[in-house]
Amino acid sequence: MPATGSTRKTLRRGVVAAAALPLLIGALASCGYGSQAETTGPKASGAAGGGGPKLSASEVRIGYFPNLTHSTALVGLQEGLIEKELNGTKVKPQSFNAGPSEIEALNGGSLDIGFIGPSPAINGYVKSKGQNLRIISGSTSGGVKLVVNPDRIKTLDDLKGKRIATPQKGNTQDVAFLNWIAEKGWSVDPESGKGDVSVVRTDNKVTPDAFKQGSIDGAWVPEPTASKLVSDGGSVLLEETSLWPDKKFVITNVIVSQKFLKEHPDVVEAVLRGTVKTNEWINANPEKAKASANARLKADSGKELEAKVLDPAWQSILVTDDPLANTLKTESDWAVKAKLLEKPDLAGIYDLTLLNKVLKAAGKPEVPDAGLGAK
Repeated sequence: MPATGSTRKTLRRGVVAAAALPLLIGALASCGYGSQAETTGPKASGAAGGGGPKLSASEVRIGYFPNLTHSTALVGLQEGLIEKELNGTKVKPQSFNAGPSEIEALNGGSLDIGFIGPSPAINGYVKSKGQNLRIISGSTSGGVKLVVNPDRIKTLDDLKGKRIATPQKGNTQDVAFLNWIAEKGWSVDPESGKGDVSVVRTDNKVTPDAFKQGSIDGAWVPEPTASKLVSDGGSVLLEETSLWPDKKFVITNVIVSQKFLKEHPDVVEAVLRGTVKTNEWINANPEKAKASANARLKADSGKELEAKVLDPAWQSILVTDDPLANTLKTESDWAVKAKLLEKPDLAGIYDLTLLNKVLKAAGKPEVPDAGLGAK
């Protein structure tokens, strides 16, 4: 679909996570590195923003993963670009390493706004019967690759009979890979992962060691895991963006608690002004933004990424205000097709009213909700 409203500079088009997270009990969106639900970082003190009229909430709690696919959050918080728009409302960042944990925090009232992948957003929305969250903006596209051992796999057809890791049963990369396998005409049991290809569900933090030890032959994974595998001798066989008509699909959205949206729309609008300006800054200052994201990763997890991992990973991610709603529908359909998700009712999962207001004020095109907007 057209990426109208994207603040785009191509941090070189890469790849992205696809496919919707199934309604699986205890599923983890394991694409993060770092502490779970921990307030961290140099700007985590909650310092107030600049001058202007005071907003309706004294603070806003913002969740994200310490992961490059959450680059809008990393850079926006590190540089104070979100905080600057809040005019006295304090920012309280919270770092998570799993989507369900972030959804639980949102549901429990300890989180107001979150950066999160499409899978846990769909899962949270459906399981709450549409009562807990709305998707209010896009954030990033790209950043998912199939990386293989070049000594064992030289072509896509060579994947048959091999062991390929995905982050977790039913997560976005897992369902994307299962869909790709089905389109090849091969068969895999979605529950066990056994079949013409062995799909090995492995936490991203464990995957590099499994790859080096030879217990897997490759992995369909997001950044920075993909680039880590390449630095360990792997070869990129496929970039997931190549599977999408416009080479874009959603990997990270911005969600909000429906309660917070109803009670503090001015604060939500201010945060969205901050994310839009953050994406503009990333596009205009890619090298500075890359360093900023890495600094935030170090603050959150205690470890920064090496240049040989950071540089290619950063180039494969595209920041975008557009939530790419049509692609979320496709991802959901893939999960249903894989029999890992009952067909969900996604009507009302989006509310792009405030985002489109911000975009219009900035002279940018509005973005669509694919007919899934709140009434």
